[in-house]
Amino acid sequence: MQTHSAKRVEILIEAPLELRLTDALEAAGIKGFSVLPVLGGAGRSGRWSREGQVGRTGMVAIICVIRPERLDTLLEAAFAVVKPHIGMVSIGDVQVLRAERF
Repeated sequence: MQTHSAKRVEILIEAPLELRLTDALEAAGIKGFSVLPVLGGAGRSGRWSREGQVGRTGMVAIICVIRPERLDTLLEAAFAVVKPHIGMVSIGDVQVLRAERF
């Protein structure tokens, strides 16, 4: 089966910033993404957990799979939101089966 190269971008950000980030991605022409809750983890500030928190606190993961030539556009839009806040951006190479979807 033929595969096609793509980029997977995962952005972890504070949950209250989800809409600001997804709006920025859409304004930059990024049409596809998934938003997942992050249940807990550990980082520079130590361990944390979403357990027992009320409301839209904690973190979310926003995942995009895009064509490689769209990467810079996505990163510029995302970093404008992420830079002043807690968060992480990771990029990986992936293979997709249906390139026309990305």
